[in-house]
Amino acid sequence: MALTNYEPWGLLDRFNQQLNQLGYSDKSLSIDNDASNIATSHWRPAVDIKEEVDRFLITADLPGVDPKDIEITMDNGILTIKGERQSEVRDEKEGYKRVERVSGAFYRRFSLPDTADAERIEATGKDGVLEVTLPKHEKVQPRKIEVKR
Repeated sequence: MALTNYEPWGLLDRFNQQLNQLGYSDKSLSIDNDASNIATSHWRPAVDIKEEVDRFLITADLPGVDPKDIEITMDNGILTIKGERQSEVRDEKEGYKRVERVSGAFYRRFSLPDTADAERIEATGKDGVLEVTLPKHEKVQPRKIEVKR
């Protein structure tokens, strides 16, 4: 069983992006104006998932997020990573400004495969990169069973 990404608003977000590309930018359809978006996230960090012989490795790009502000939980086979990137306070002077770096809450969920050992999950954060290591269960060695007479 492989890790699968759980994105409850992903399909609606893609639909909204396609409408915006076609010029239908009705703000009432925008996910950003939906109050339920607070329950999911304001932005979505890029994540890589790699399967190795003895573990799964999830790497998330979280620039500007302090590792102590990241919450990782595991419940019923679902790994949840959430936190918040604080926005910078800027004084707006004359002229134009452009802000492309997104701030606010993020929330990602992943279904764990049966082979992942949820009791030994570890996470490290350094230089804006979060690494979550999910060791696999150690394989049970086959044993010979004696047939009695």
